[in-house]
Amino acid sequence: MTIRIATFNAENLFRRPVVFGIEDAAKRRGVLDAFNRLIELLDHSEYTRDDKTEILGILAAHGVDSAQETSTRAIALNEPRGGARLLRIQGGVVEVRAKGRPHWVGWVELVRGDLSLEGVKNTARVIAEVDADLLLTVEVEDRLTLHRFNEQVLAGQLGARPYPFNLLIDGNDSRGIDVGVLSRHPITSVRSHIFDTKEGDPVFSRDCPEFEVDFGHGVRLWLLGNHFKSKIGNPADTLRQRKRQAERVAAMYRAALDRCARVVVAGDLNDTLDSEPLAFLLTAGLRDAMTHPSYTGDPGTHGDGESPGDKLDYLMFSPELWDTVQAVDVERRGIFTPGKCFDTVTSKGDQASDHAALFADLAL
Repeated sequence: MTIRIATFNAENLFRRPVVFGIEDAAKRRGVLDAFNRLIELLDHSEYTRDDKTEILGILAAHGVDSAQETSTRAIALNEPRGGARLLRIQGGVVEVRAKGRPHWVGWVELVRGDLSLEGVKNTARVIAEVDADLLLTVEVEDRLTLHRFNEQVLAGQLGARPYPFNLLIDGNDSRGIDVGVLSRHPITSVRSHIFDTKEGDPVFSRDCPEFEVDFGHGVRLWLLGNHFKSKIGNPADTLRQRKRQAERVAAMYRAALDRCARVVVAGDLNDTLDSEPLAFLLTAGLRDAMTHPSYTGDPGTHGDGESPGDKLDYLMFSPELWDTVQAVDVERRGIFTPGKCFDTVTSKGDQASDHAALFADLAL
C-alpha cells in the first residue's frame, strides 16, 4: 500500500489578520509588536499610571477609540455588551477606567479580512494537486472552517476529492491560527499539548497535536503537527522559544515511538535544517524528507525556494518510515512566481500561500 503524506502552510482558508497583508515588513512587524505588547499590558492584574499611558498610546496609534472602532483595521478592542469596560470618556478625554485585568471583560484581537475567492480556490488547487492521503494543515482558522473549505471549495468549487475526516484543536495563538489535519483514513486518537509549560509559560505558540491515523490492515502511524514560533520579534527570544518547542517535540517523538514505530513530525518549523532548534529533532533520529535521494529540487519551501534559508516546512520520519519512502516532491505553483505558478495565480493577492506544499510517498 502506497500512501502520500503532506504538509502545507495554507495561510488561512477564508479569513486572515489584515496585518499579514501589509507588504512593508517593518510596518507589519510594528503592528504585531504593538499587539503583543498590548496583550502583555492588559494582562496585568493592576494597571499602573505608566501602564495606562502605554495602553492608551498603543490603542490611539492603531485607531481604537472608546467605541471600539478601528481606522487602521489591524487591531480591535472587543468587549461584550453589558460587561465592565476598559475605557471611558471623561470630559472629552479617553481614559483607562479599569483598575486591572480582573476589572473589565473583553480582549484585543487582530482584525480579520476576507481572502479573495481566487486565493481560496488556489489554495484548494494546491491541495487537489497534491491529493495526499494525510495532509497536515498549518494556519487554519478552526475546524468548522476546515470542514467548509473541504466541502464547499475543494469539492464544491473545484470538483476535487473531499476528505472524509478532519480535525483541529484551537491552540494558544491569539491570532487564531491553528494546526489541523485532513485525512482519507480514520483519525482514531488525538493528544493536545496546549497546556505544556516550561518555567510557567506555554511551550507551544499554537499546539503540537498528536494524531493517530488508522490506514487499515493493521497499519497505524502517529503524526505530530507543528507551527513553531516565527522569527518575528526579538531574535534571541524567538530562538529560545523554538528551541524549547523542538526539545519538547523530540521528547514527544521518543514517547510516541514506545507506542508505534511509525511516527511523523511535520509542519512549519520556521527554521533551517542546520539550526539549533532542528538539532534536537535530528539528534532524536528523525530524518527530513527533502534529504531523501529521491528529491532533487530546490532546497527551500518558502518564497522562491531557491536558497537553503527558504527551508521552513518539514516532513520528518522515524527510521521505520524512512525506509519506506519512495518519492518526495514540493508543489510550488500556488506561490506567485511569474512563469512558474498556476495560470490562476496572477499576484501575491491571489496566491495560495507563500509556502509550498511538501509531500512524500511511502510504501506501507
